[in-house]
Amino acid sequence: MTDVEIANSVKPKHIVEVAKTLGINEDNLELYGKYKAKINNINFNPKGKLILVTAINPTSAGEGKTTVSIGLADGLKEINKKVCLALREASLGPVFGVKGGATGGGYSQVIPMEDINLHFTGDFHAITSANNLLCSFIDNHIFQGNELNINPEKIVFNRCLDLNDRALRQVEVAIGDKNGVQRKDRFNITASSEIMSILCLSLNLEDLKNRLGNILVAFDMQNNPIFAKDLKVNEAMAILLKDAIKPNLVQTLAGTPAILHGGPFANIAHGCNSIIATKLALTYADYVVTEAGFGADLGAEKFLDTKCRVAGIKPNAVCIVATIKALKLHGGAEKDTLQEENIELLIRGIPNLIKHIENIKNVYDLPVMVAINRYTTDTDKEIDIVKDEVKKLGVKVQTCDVWGKGGKGAIDLAQDIIELCESDNSKFNFCYDEKDTINNKINAIATKIYGASGVIFTGKALKDINDIENLGFDKLPIIIAKTQYSLSDNAKLLGRPQNFEITIKELQLRNGAKFIVAIAGNMLLMPGLPKTPAGAKMTIDCNYKIEGLF
Repeated sequence: MTDVEIANSVKPKHIVEVAKTLGINEDNLELYGKYKAKINNINFNPKGKLILVTAINPTSAGEGKTTVSIGLADGLKEINKKVCLALREASLGPVFGVKGGATGGGYSQVIPMEDINLHFTGDFHAITSANNLLCSFIDNHIFQGNELNINPEKIVFNRCLDLNDRALRQVEVAIGDKNGVQRKDRFNITASSEIMSILCLSLNLEDLKNRLGNILVAFDMQNNPIFAKDLKVNEAMAILLKDAIKPNLVQTLAGTPAILHGGPFANIAHGCNSIIATKLALTYADYVVTEAGFGADLGAEKFLDTKCRVAGIKPNAVCIVATIKALKLHGGAEKDTLQEENIELLIRGIPNLIKHIENIKNVYDLPVMVAINRYTTDTDKEIDIVKDEVKKLGVKVQTCDVWGKGGKGAIDLAQDIIELCESDNSKFNFCYDEKDTINNKINAIATKIYGASGVIFTGKALKDINDIENLGFDKLPIIIAKTQYSLSDNAKLLGRPQNFEITIKELQLRNGAKFIVAIAGNMLLMPGLPKTPAGAKMTIDCNYKIEGLF
């Protein structure tokens, strides 16, 4: 059966019944039909155990991190634990681009799959609108007399769109008579916009409004900073986000509650769901399973060094997902040979997994285990080799089959995770001191987490650092935008590369989100579509039946 056929074969519970399993009353729900709801009137009392699911560097073979996250939550439910998922929402960019949907697969899915992968409850559209409202205020202010003396060549806030469109990476606006001051601009994908990060890092509506007001939008002719609050637009932006800030409740195929909220990418943003959703889940459930995007060098690093600082939380256990196929790719295997046993290339690829384990265990001092997401083509010998290498580090490892068996395929994994949570006596260290210099913070991430020998800063990057320091905003966490495919900033350097340097080409101050983005290598904040986009393989019939969403 396909993912869609499996999803359609299960009758979901009414969302009110799902909420009751957490202890959330119907009065605290805003219903979006029978199977979706927003949660309002939120009071936090986080007391549950937090489980962070991360992965090795992703490959074209897929690792199934979201699928394992969902299966693990269902596995905890299978052994009668009160559990809740806390995941990100899907972006339309990957849905119609390369990746496809973002709701898991097989018998480990969140539903209603089609709604979640498309417009869901409209959060992404609200974020896009708030972002572009600010942009329209900037250009209108200049057109209407420019009282703030904005320098059109020093506008640093960009438009956004929740689609992959490389043609919008560089644009010119206000072309033609009476349309304003013509200038260069660019679009980012909504998942990388500062508004998305602000929504996910805000603690409440008041915090959201303050952060929106503190967005750095431009500089004036004397090089003084201008913020969104100077344009008196932050209240209007908050109004557009008044519903988007409320977390969304859905369920897995097994009826496990799942709170989906926010969707920043981990390669070009901070890669975690909202603090509000995570704290809400920790308030109502004994165990909360959340994930951070891409490999542990991106999503987990940002979850730990940025989200945990802001939220005042820490994971009680970290689970690193790997597949035999992906490890063989990291060892140099060709994609069309992955179904064949290849011990030599598997052994070559395992150091990528080892590096991620070392980071979580040694840098962050957190309890960690490995989940091998098993495929039918994996041999027992291959599985045993990976297990032996992981156990040498004193780390537990379990295989799971959550695609084919759902929660029943993750019972052993769930039991080990509980044991890890209950034995947690970690100190939890950050990778860097946020009060350190920008250069030192970037160096710490590059050398400790990526394994780089050092960092090269371009002339523009050095100027950006100097400008941020002069503004007095340098004591903020760092978000490095970097390829997800490698520990380095070169997507072709797989496995565990050695003796490489990270090149930082520019930095961007996200003063509302309260972090600094350092762009490494050739990363772009607006992805493009592949030669044959996923959207070209989709169909819908007259009965609204959709095919090809995965």
